[in-house]
Amino acid sequence: MSNPIKVLLVDDHAVVRMGFKMLLESATDIKVVAEADSGEQAIKQYMDTHPDVVVMDITMPGIGGLEAIDRIIAKDNNAKILVLSAHEDSVHPKRVLNAGAMGYLTKRSAAEELIKAIRTIALNKRYLEANVAQQMAIQQLSGETNPVDVLSDREFEVFMALAKGKTTNEIAETLSLSPRTVGTHLYNIKQKLNASNSAEIALIAMRSGLIDP
Repeated sequence: MSNPIKVLLVDDHAVVRMGFKMLLESATDIKVVAEADSGEQAIKQYMDTHPDVVVMDITMPGIGGLEAIDRIIAKDNNAKILVLSAHEDSVHPKRVLNAGAMGYLTKRSAAEELIKAIRTIALNKRYLEANVAQQMAIQQLSGETNPVDVLSDREFEVFMALAKGKTTNEIAETLSLSPRTVGTHLYNIKQKLNASNSAEIALIAMRSGLIDP
């Protein structure tokens, strides 16, 4: 028997991690070698355990998943990352793939699809959930660009938090930034999106399908 695929599981909810671990280890060729509950922890565990595949949520406290992907890829260009997210829009997948992730699945996908995705990515091939790939293709074919595409990864995370009604101080705490840095991001976001307040930011997020109306 060949060596099992070593997986690092990253999600800030212990119960979710436990469920995924049981599910993955029901497959004889997959072994969860480490777990992390934040982006910072994910980077450390990655460097410690060198897994074959990272299965990562992107909405987490601290630096968050997008930034963690950027930093892991910066340390290891060959890192194989599968994002497992609750977001079902086409903006998040595009962002994580641009950041260097190799796959994207939504959390409502079937158990066997997650196992198939891990096996595919372990072979150095990309894996996109069908309906996500379809949405991305439709957007590309229609030539539509999403207004939030102009934001950097960090700005995008601040934008999402603002759209969900978080205050500058709350965002600073969650993302481990100073309120002043968040203020700078906020200024840049408003400039780039031509928005004058949080209500307009929330509206842009809704129109982009990033939050429910």
